[in-house]
Formats: sequence, C-alpha cells, structure tokens
Amino acid sequence: MMKYLCLVYLEERILNGFPAPERRAISDEAMAYCDKLKKAGQLLAASPLHPAETATTVRVREDKTTTTDGPFAETKEQLGGFLMIDVPDLNDAIRIAAQFPAARFGSVEVRPMKELGCAD
Repeated sequence: MMKYLCLVYLEERILNGFPAPERRAISDEAMAYCDKLKKAGQLLAASPLHPAETATTVRVREDKTTTTDGPFAETKEQLGGFLMIDVPDLNDAIRIAAQFPAARFGSVEVRPMKELGCAD
C-alpha cells in the first residue's frame, strides 16, 4: 500500500457562486464519499479548509520570522482541502481523486507521500 495526498484546488468564487442548496449538496456528496473511502479502509484523513483569505504565510529568512496574511501565491485556484489516502498504487489514487466532487469544477493534485522512518 502507498499513501497519497490529494490536494483539492478550486476557485472559491466559483464555489461561492453556486446557490446555497447546490453548495450543501456538493458538501454532502463529498462527506458521503469520504465515509465510503473510510469504510473501505482507504481514507486516513480529510478536511476542507477555511477560505484562502484566512491563511497566514510564514517565512524565515536569516533567522527572522515574518508572517503575511493570505496565501503565498496569487492564483486562480486556492487549496480548498485534502484527502490522505492509502491505496495500492497511483491508478487507484487517480480513480479516487477523479470521483471527488470538487474535481468537476476544480482540480485534485495527487502526490505520493514519503515515509520518514522516524522512530515513535
């Protein structure tokens, strides 16, 4: 088995442009899909994120920590949430990402996770 992080990107303005009942239906569909993955033993963790405007970017340069309100880069799509899955291979991870509701109007980046080998 291999762990993958599925990063869900979307344009917040598009999501917020859906009528409230449609946004609720998308959210309910995403939660039902996560429940299905959890029951199948494939979902390790998942969470939506608050809007990008609530982000704080932290940088350390020459031992000095600075913070900036908002995300690091100005992009059309923002990171909206994630799924951490454990599946046999990339094909399974892609299949799972393609079925996540936000993939229909945003994108899902699938990245294999490295095992750190740290002692517990």
